[in-house]
Amino acid sequence: MRLETLQSRGSELASAEAQLDMLGRVPLDGEHADALRRHGLFPLRSTGIRTLQLNVGRRCNLVCRHCHVDAGPDRPEVMSRAVMEHCLSYLEATDIPVVDITGGAPELVPDYRWLIERCRALGRQVMSRTNLTIVETPSHRDLPSFWAGHGVELLCSLPHYRPLNTDRMRGEGVFDKSINVLKRLNEVGYGDGRSGLRLVLVTNPVGAFLPGSQGSLEADFRSHLMREHGIRFDALYCITNMPIGRYLEWLDQTGNTAPYLQNLAAAFNPDAAACSMCRSTLSVSYDGRLHDCEFKQMLDVPVDPALPQHIADIDPRALDERTIDTLRCCFGCTAGEGSSCGGSTTG
Repeated sequence: MRLETLQSRGSELASAEAQLDMLGRVPLDGEHADALRRHGLFPLRSTGIRTLQLNVGRRCNLVCRHCHVDAGPDRPEVMSRAVMEHCLSYLEATDIPVVDITGGAPELVPDYRWLIERCRALGRQVMSRTNLTIVETPSHRDLPSFWAGHGVELLCSLPHYRPLNTDRMRGEGVFDKSINVLKRLNEVGYGDGRSGLRLVLVTNPVGAFLPGSQGSLEADFRSHLMREHGIRFDALYCITNMPIGRYLEWLDQTGNTAPYLQNLAAAFNPDAAACSMCRSTLSVSYDGRLHDCEFKQMLDVPVDPALPQHIADIDPRALDERTIDTLRCCFGCTAGEGSSCGGSTTG
């Protein structure tokens, strides 16, 4: 049976308020801020923005069980060129070196390629996240050559190196399509270690548990994918599943909400907290609103409310040392080896 988005099903958890309420009812020994205080990290502050992360929309060709964005084919939200122009103006007024483009499937946004071209023209490194399968659709089959031509770093979601585990999370046939696209990326130079075309795989646990060691998992992925498919890649990022969106629904349905959040809290790592991605990243939603990270974006939690809330209105310098409030879901980023959009923060 095809999985549908929370929004299309009219689920209560389509509401950010309902998600926060569900997490708030879990009994914990203390809040995330309390853990920060114990280790002299409160209040958490920005250390300067080094990555501008643009979530350009919630439209996607897949409906994955673990999706914190609740993305899918029925979601109409995409970033307009006008908002992109504001993002580019902000970028030009700063020395932020990296632009991280995500979604949904960002490739489905009409001005996706234009945005990449403009960011590269400003001399910025561009990372684009992809579910890989989008490249198998007729209007996107030329993406490997486009990405290579513009030196785009690719962060490719692949939950597991075994078909069953990947398809269980993302849908039947997704693994085989992903492998086909990875081979095409290798053909244009991605992952060969010489071309400068960086190919990163991104994995999430298939279940209610923390990721294993990023280094060990990378070795496993590298061995299996080379031996079984001849695929090369540069690095593997392990990302902890955040207890929000459709993953929170799955936790609730399987009775894992409280145990999972409690395990995240028990595994709090102050070294990971000190390296939290929100300290060096600014997240911009498809409509231009500002957030400390993409996860808080999905929960409709803005940046410091004392600051302007839209990319068109903000003074870049005002964000460099902003105070960052944390939520219960933030235990996901500070558990174990730590987790960020760039993988483990301490492993």
